[in-house]
Amino acid sequence: MSELKQTIIMTTETDMHHLAACLAAGLQPGTVITLSGQLGAGKTTLVRGLLQALGHEGAVKSPTFTLVEPYEIALGAFYHFDLYRVHDSEELEFMGVRDYFTPASVCCIEWPENAQGRLQAADLHCNIIVQGTERVVTLTARTDAGEQLLQQTREME
Repeated sequence: MSELKQTIIMTTETDMHHLAACLAAGLQPGTVITLSGQLGAGKTTLVRGLLQALGHEGAVKSPTFTLVEPYEIALGAFYHFDLYRVHDSEELEFMGVRDYFTPASVCCIEWPENAQGRLQAADLHCNIIVQGTERVVTLTARTDAGEQLLQQTREME
């Protein structure tokens, strides 16, 4: 499958939450989403929006120090990874990272580049670039599941 891409300009946090709601509408168990971008770009904001759109009502904190935060939602298990502090990808093997990636779970991974190939391939990759007060979000579908998620965001172009 060739990769399909879409780029969206975000000007507010509300825009990011709207994108998250669009993605949540098509999210299925077994989906893996990776998020890249500099510190403060909006990766955690997007994951928080996804969880809220999926019905989570509690706090959503960045798992920068714990590496992963688990959530139980109606869809099933949802794991939010933040690999910013991972300096040796072997750490992920010690924590049993592969056990989180099941057909019944959703995994969102911030800073996937720090995993150096130790993670399941992403269905959808989200790259966020800060340009002044705007966020340029490029979504890349890498599987059929990712393509279905991308279809949910077409109205935002």
